[in-house]
Amino acid sequence: NYLRFYILLYIKMNLKDHIRSIKDYPKKGILFRDITTLIKNEKAFTECIDEIVERSKKFKFDKIAAIEARGFVFASAVSYTLKKPFILLRKKNKLPADRHAVDFQLEYGKATMEIHKDSIDKGDSVLLIDDLIATGGTAGAAAKLIEISNGSVAGFIFVINLFDLGGVKNLTTKGYKVENLIDFPGHWYFELTLYHDFLPKIEFNNPINLQVYFAFKTLLNIR
Repeated sequence: NYLRFYILLYIKMNLKDHIRSIKDYPKKGILFRDITTLIKNEKAFTECIDEIVERSKKFKFDKIAAIEARGFVFASAVSYTLKKPFILLRKKNKLPADRHAVDFQLEYGKATMEIHKDSIDKGDSVLLIDDLIATGGTAGAAAKLIEISNGSVAGFIFVINLFDLGGVKNLTTKGYKVENLIDFPGHWYFELTLYHDFLPKIEFNNPINLQVYFAFKTLLNIR
């Protein structure tokens, strides 16, 4: 168990090195975590998919669903690897056949998500995969679509969790199981506050404090 923990920790640290952070995008105060720098590196992308596949072993599911659009990148690769049916959850009016729809609140406005009515059979257990969770509004809407389609949510796997925005807590409070590969803060000022106010006060002659320091550096991806 300890060996597996350190292997997973190494993988997380390695994957974080391939996430680009962009300050004040898409609006001031937000630190955008860009996955395009991860997926353009074949080794990092392979490790990411392998880790999602490994995490998926914690769930029992019949199908895999993903949220438009970046979720498709990861979920389709996992679906191919596991030989599981792949279901698309798309934006309004993007699907051609009869569909269910759910309206939900985004961090920056309102949106609608849809699913084909014939995508989920009654009793299907569905694993939901997406690139990132922030407040959890999109993920919550995805869960509703699965449930109104007479399926059940086996769990969620996210590549990135913006832990200060509370999305994982919102999902787990509702009883959903959640896994994520990487933790980042979602606000750049939160990251700077921890870095400038908390970390410099650590007494480095204490080995335990030194471990805490490196844990925070790993968590926040501070270099």
